[in-house]
Amino acid sequence: MASAQANKLGKKLRRLAGKAVADYAMIEDGDRIMACLSGGKDSYTLLDMLLSLKRNAPVSFEVVAVNLDQKQPNFPGHVLPDYLDTLGIEYHIVEEDTYSIVKALTPEGKTYCPVCSRLRRGVLYGFARRIGATKIALGHHADDAVETLFLNMFHGGRMKSMPPKLVSDDGNHVVIRPLYYMRERDIARWSKYREHPIIPCNLCGSQENLERPVIKRMLAEWDAIQPGRVDNIARAMRHVVPSHLGDGALVDFESLRRSVELMPTRDLTRNGSDFDQPDHRE
Repeated sequence: MASAQANKLGKKLRRLAGKAVADYAMIEDGDRIMACLSGGKDSYTLLDMLLSLKRNAPVSFEVVAVNLDQKQPNFPGHVLPDYLDTLGIEYHIVEEDTYSIVKALTPEGKTYCPVCSRLRRGVLYGFARRIGATKIALGHHADDAVETLFLNMFHGGRMKSMPPKLVSDDGNHVVIRPLYYMRERDIARWSKYREHPIIPCNLCGSQENLERPVIKRMLAEWDAIQPGRVDNIARAMRHVVPSHLGDGALVDFESLRRSVELMPTRDLTRNGSDFDQPDHRE
């Protein structure tokens, strides 16, 4: 039974990955894709999906797995190499002590994530150039995108989230998120079926003052009250109507004018008006 469920789930995830890749033109013929592995369920699933696409996609591309060893205390450095050796693919372990820098730069009581993510991104972008990667693949999924939307709304006053594909600020890198259509719960089930050797993050995972878990709990409650609500929010981010929001940078409200001629004034007397309808209250 478990095997049948795993096969069904695998087909679903591969279909969603393929759809996201096709919808957002994430992969092109000849690409060399750097799959960023953290040792968590999302990045393992990302690698699974990319390798599956590589075998079956109509275009030819390479997949290179890269892990950034940030020198966190007690990090089990052997786990990823041992696992990747079984796959027989090209991989690299980049050793960079960003852990000490994050600890030094983060004020007391503040979260590590902002500094950690900037440092990690800088190291990975630099390594992508070294190995000639044309795309950088990250394991963010639909739940991550929805959570980020609410984090930005609640704490930044902006409607901003994670796009499925973007060009880095310096213009040198294209970042893709092939898991963009997937729900986290499905990824967790897949990772359990696959028996991925999970490595927990002992840096940000050890902090109690994080806002993302609060948002995650809120969304879980919404999904429990009305199943499909989070899916609808994720879908809404792909169907934005700027004219029905209030951003003056997107819509020139100043220049909006009535574009139709005024209709002749109608006789709105009681005997010949639109109001001349039966009163159903009688």
